[in-house]
Amino acid sequence: MFELRPMPPQIPEATLARLRNVETATAGHFLHSQFAASELRAVLGETRVAGTAVTLRIPGADSTLLHHLMSLVRPGDFLVIDRCGDRKHACWGGVITNAAKLGGVVGAVIDGPATDFNEIRRVEMPIWCTGPSSITTKLLALEGQLNVPVSVGGCSVEPGDAVLADESGVLFLKPSQCDAVAERALGMQAREIELLARLAAGEKLADISGATAMVLAKLSA
Repeated sequence: MFELRPMPPQIPEATLARLRNVETATAGHFLHSQFAASELRAVLGETRVAGTAVTLRIPGADSTLLHHLMSLVRPGDFLVIDRCGDRKHACWGGVITNAAKLGGVVGAVIDGPATDFNEIRRVEMPIWCTGPSSITTKLLALEGQLNVPVSVGGCSVEPGDAVLADESGVLFLKPSQCDAVAERALGMQAREIELLARLAAGEKLADISGATAMVLAKLSA
């Protein structure tokens, strides 16, 4: 019925702090297979968070295990919730929002709907989900699994993975990837600032990027 595995080791705060400076869209220039499907959208805009994945699989109308998890969460955890294909029931609402916030949860991504968006916004709890639903889960004590590999937004996620999320999307990383991804992305973001300065000075984007040279080369071939 229920399977509960230990809470995963947390990713060091220094690593997460560096990741929080990375835009997911920047990482999207060189990563392609670790992003949640675009149907999982941020309830809050202009928010970027990073944390350690705590995974949960709860099917159908039962959210008993999610309530239990609120007694286990730690500051820095990012909840990754596999709804087993359920697109009808909202497992996340106002009460869970407040409990998670008080427990130090930095965010949650739900492969299904949520509810009480006004409370989510009031508490400023970063949530990514498929949209709103008025039909909620119940405490049925049927089944669920905690800290097992899950599938969310078309991605396989393991407990202890890193999660980076902002208004552009959700990115899952293995802990061993975090430093390299952050270094490459932050370098790209620094170069983008330089590019914008060149545009403001009057240069054309296609000349800077080389697109014009590429087009002319094709035309003359």
